[in-house]
Amino acid sequence: MTVGSRIVLGLDPGVAAFGYGLLSVEGQKMRHLDHGCIQTPSGEALHVRLRAIDSALRSIRSQHPITDVAMEVIFHTKNVQSALSVGHARGVALVAVMDSATALGEYTPTEVKQAVAGHGGAAKQQMQDMVALILGMPVPPTPDDAADALAVAICHAQRLDLNARLAMSSSPPMAALA
Repeated sequence: MTVGSRIVLGLDPGVAAFGYGLLSVEGQKMRHLDHGCIQTPSGEALHVRLRAIDSALRSIRSQHPITDVAMEVIFHTKNVQSALSVGHARGVALVAVMDSATALGEYTPTEVKQAVAGHGGAAKQQMQDMVALILGMPVPPTPDDAADALAVAICHAQRLDLNARLAMSSSPPMAALA
């Protein structure tokens, strides 16, 4: 991996279905590495389901030199119990994949939709189609949770590139350094 290369793990937290997507990023170039969904049985106790999420994410982390984690934030929900469960899953995920050298980016669904589709009101299918287009995938990624995780990773990768460009533009010209 060259200097400036990043491995971004995008996460779409949930207890029943926890989406993940991995990208290799170098400047504006993004390459799809992997995606999927961690499924937990609805009949199991919450702590058992959270342990399964933790184990799966630790396995993913051990297989890839992840430099950045991008996660969708809980923006709003109608069901308080569901929000609490997703909050637990987010916490487990952070413990499972973060270390002191890993950068974290958190994005609202609207930010992700704007970054990937160009507007904050994009529909699920439009998002899946755009993820496939951006990553050069022959078919849109499935399931929805994995596609959402890839979209979060794309959003983060674009933010990394923007931040790098801004940092370069604020550097003093070389002649001024002499």
